[in-house]
Amino acid sequence: MDKPVYPMASGPAVPAPLETDRARLLAALRATREVDLLVIGGGATGLGVALDARLRGLSVVLLESHDFAGGTSSRATKLVHGGVRYLAQGNIALVREALHERRALLRNAPHLAQPLAFVVPGYRAWEVPFYGAGLKLYDCLAGSASLGPTQWLGRARALECLPGARAEGLRGGVRYWDGQFDDARLALALARTAAAQGALLVNYCGVEGLLHEGGRLCGARWRDTLGQGGAAIRARCVINATGVWVDGVRRMDGLGQGREAQPMVVPSQGAHLVVDRAFMPGDQALLVPRTRDGRVLFAVPWMGRLILGTTDTPRSDLAREPLPFEQEVEFILSEAGKVLARPPRREDVRSQWAGLRPLVRPAWDEQGDTQAISREHTVLVSPGGLVTVTGGKWTTYRAMAEDVLDRCVQATLFDRLPACRTADFPLIGAPPPADAAAPRLAAAPGPALYGTEAPFLAGLPGADAMLGLGLSEAMVRFAVRYEYARTIEDVLARRHRMLFLDAALAAQAAGRVADILAEETGAAQDARAFRTLARRYGG
Repeated sequence: MDKPVYPMASGPAVPAPLETDRARLLAALRATREVDLLVIGGGATGLGVALDARLRGLSVVLLESHDFAGGTSSRATKLVHGGVRYLAQGNIALVREALHERRALLRNAPHLAQPLAFVVPGYRAWEVPFYGAGLKLYDCLAGSASLGPTQWLGRARALECLPGARAEGLRGGVRYWDGQFDDARLALALARTAAAQGALLVNYCGVEGLLHEGGRLCGARWRDTLGQGGAAIRARCVINATGVWVDGVRRMDGLGQGREAQPMVVPSQGAHLVVDRAFMPGDQALLVPRTRDGRVLFAVPWMGRLILGTTDTPRSDLAREPLPFEQEVEFILSEAGKVLARPPRREDVRSQWAGLRPLVRPAWDEQGDTQAISREHTVLVSPGGLVTVTGGKWTTYRAMAEDVLDRCVQATLFDRLPACRTADFPLIGAPPPADAAAPRLAAAPGPALYGTEAPFLAGLPGADAMLGLGLSEAMVRFAVRYEYARTIEDVLARRHRMLFLDAALAAQAAGRVADILAEETGAAQDARAFRTLARRYGG
């Protein structure tokens, strides 16, 4: 398939997809009467399915009721990992799969994901040999996908790797390798790559009902949540990839068939706090494998700040904007204070945020401890043909998408499909392997996150006008023109990560971002509403 290109003001042409004008997207959607595959949900899994399906030759439409990665997929701990915690649980298969997928993700998007060294500090005599042995097994499971060998560290070397760690009582440490990434921008890269291959993706376009004929699912009714009407679209196959919200779509399917779908998801909240890098100024991450209640604590350098987290708290509601509970904030600060020389306090928090994990409820479990529920994904086909996928984690998004399409074939929703191509398919912006000088994701964000598209920013108005934390006015215009951004939050939470890094600074930038969005889209923006949201992130 030939890829169209559009010229910029200066420099080389930008690869498609470029045209993210909303009127044209909606016109294309209205003109699309039937497709092979309709994907509901624009998070990591849905976007992965859309790209995989399009590369196999299927016609694809993806609808997202909010923004791409607007839910869980922009609120991860920013780690591309095999899951040391799952190794401790004995889930060898999940760890092995994740380590394999880690390599693919780092290879296909080196501008957005890179290796990261982690150090486990040991304050008790048994910790260094015990965790070192387990992490050596982690290396063995990675095999050729290993990012580097596990090393035992003496006390002096451990402090050198973790400046800012508590020196009192430290006996040594263990260093191992995993990866980190920019989750929201990786989701955007997936969306734009799928669109470049011919898929039609529309954000702020929700599904309000499913269509059935003769007892089989045959499409959906959609509505533009920004007020531009709606219509129906037919599809040979409908994928429900809405994360923690999958049960809502399953209920639509059940109502259309005169039956009730039993809930399959147990939401669990993971909270994160962001503080200044001064608390741990190095470029290596800290991991405490077991806190006082059995959880894992991370201190991860990311985008010029330090992320502290995470928690695993059952939650009964499905908030669109979940925020940490007070007890989660206290827990993270308390546990971080045990391993950092300077214990962080509430007033040190620059931003706080949480994500909802879609954990799959075991058939026998009514209440359950979310820490004990498997993180493996599940693919379920309803009697009417709705394909639901949930569970899993960001690192395994590609394998989840492949499993979904394999399940579609098994359920005879499609005949044989060509082999999956996503394992070695670079995403938009990925530099060639020989030029893949990955940006330091520990550093403040900047043009390097745009990969091969970075030079195009220089041709946009405002390339030298900075709004803070590496965000330029040109990046805001790029977000609107080429990255589907429609709101201040889209820009400051996901195209750039300012809201997640420094809520007060994001509030200050909101006015100018609103002005640029109005210039680009012709629609007024409510900066006051965003500042209200930013105050919540600021705690």
